[in-house]
Amino acid sequence: MTEASMARLLIVEDEYLIRMLLEDMLTDLGYTVAAAVGTIAEAREHATNGDFHAAILDVNLDGEEIFPVADILASRGLPFVFVSGYGEGSLPPTYRGRPALQKPFQTEHLKDTLAGILAEA
Repeated sequence: MTEASMARLLIVEDEYLIRMLLEDMLTDLGYTVAAAVGTIAEAREHATNGDFHAAILDVNLDGEEIFPVADILASRGLPFVFVSGYGEGSLPPTYRGRPALQKPFQTEHLKDTLAGILAEA
């Protein structure tokens, strides 16, 4: 899948303003936001049953790590990108090869990263 207008994305971000900013950025880029959630419980539910093509995952959700949700997505074969204020080095070895954006990031970097993971899907 290469066309943004066809891609539905899941956003997992606990900070409301950042979640809203991400939604706006994605809409401006032509993506559809399938769901935007802020808790691990919501993220697990959507990761298990949601209808989307890729996900953007904040690594730390109010003190809980996102990796169990990433495991669900990986088992479904769905691509995802991590978002963290700590950089790729903060990811466990299992996920260090996955795409990661360091906060704050620019729209262009988000666009390029999403295009890359969706092209591989």
